[in-house]
Amino acid sequence: MNSNNMSKIQIAKAKRLRSTPYTSRIEKQGLTAYTTYNHMLLPAAFEVSLEVSYYHLKEHVQVWDVAAERQVEISGDDSDELVQMMTCRDLSKSKVGRCYYCPIIDDQANLINDPVVLRINKNKWWLSIADSDLILFAKGLAIGKKFKVNIKEPNVDIMAVQGPKSFALMEKIFGKSITELKFFDFDYFDFRGVKHLIARSGWSKQGGYEIYVENTKSGLELYDYLFEIGKEFNVKPGCPHLIERIESALLSYGNDFDLNDNPLECGFDKYVNLDSDVEFLGKEKLKQIKAAGVSKKLMGIMIDLNRINLSRALDITIDNKIVGELRSAVYSPTFNQVIGIAMIKKPFFEIDTSVEIIIDKVTKTGKLCNIPFV
Repeated sequence: MNSNNMSKIQIAKAKRLRSTPYTSRIEKQGLTAYTTYNHMLLPAAFEVSLEVSYYHLKEHVQVWDVAAERQVEISGDDSDELVQMMTCRDLSKSKVGRCYYCPIIDDQANLINDPVVLRINKNKWWLSIADSDLILFAKGLAIGKKFKVNIKEPNVDIMAVQGPKSFALMEKIFGKSITELKFFDFDYFDFRGVKHLIARSGWSKQGGYEIYVENTKSGLELYDYLFEIGKEFNVKPGCPHLIERIESALLSYGNDFDLNDNPLECGFDKYVNLDSDVEFLGKEKLKQIKAAGVSKKLMGIMIDLNRINLSRALDITIDNKIVGELRSAVYSPTFNQVIGIAMIKKPFFEIDTSVEIIIDKVTKTGKLCNIPFV
């Protein structure tokens, strides 16, 4: 099939592939492509090129429709025990008003998800999930353990405000206090009489906020107002950015790692608490893996190439022997070459190791490096 025909292929919308409250807005703002995420539409591209939007994100401010970052709400008397059972991160000292990045693992220490966990109050948590059905895992554990919990997906539709000018834009709407939020803190802020939970967070390293919209009417008004009042900051619509996120090594579940990988292989060591008294699934397995050492690990790779379109993993070889796979890649204007995230087998995961990859039927040479790239 030629590229002209490919460009006409569209995602068929349906009830099970849910739209977001912001869909009608973004489709009038130059949206050109969706992907799917948590059975929902997630904006993937706009009319401007990937490079143009990359520089804009790094210099100005963008508003993203990331309602596909769904919440799994766990509340009740045993909510603490259930949330802790799912993650290898020690949450015993967690505080209300804080976000925590938490790898979720099964009994074999394989990664099921990597949400940002919000402690809403003493007996209520939100797990802001990556692209997998974490709610089913949580419900299964709760049923098996007979925990006194209520588990549901609340009606929360996140919009993100990202970029260096996000702080000035948000201050103009919510006042100076919002700029005093520390990274991964959240609080409630008023917009025209409606309180919105806003966290200093987001899937970019450029700084910004995520607004957890529960009141759809107010959320749409806020969305429109961000563009109205943000003109002086050169506000534009945007979406999680492939170049920026790979440069920053913001790992993507389902792309860079999945159920076949464990936290130690993915560089999540600081979120693995094996010495504390907390109990969680896969703890003994992780102790065994740590004692033996990992058999593979995520690394960066640089390839002397000026374009790549990666839709599946590619084998990485040394002397025709498969030593890993390229899982994500993009051309970086900062490095003037293709950069990527790769899972490399032991003993080949050393920086500056030269490797080969067949891309578009041509063998290319790459060099392994640490991540993040920037």
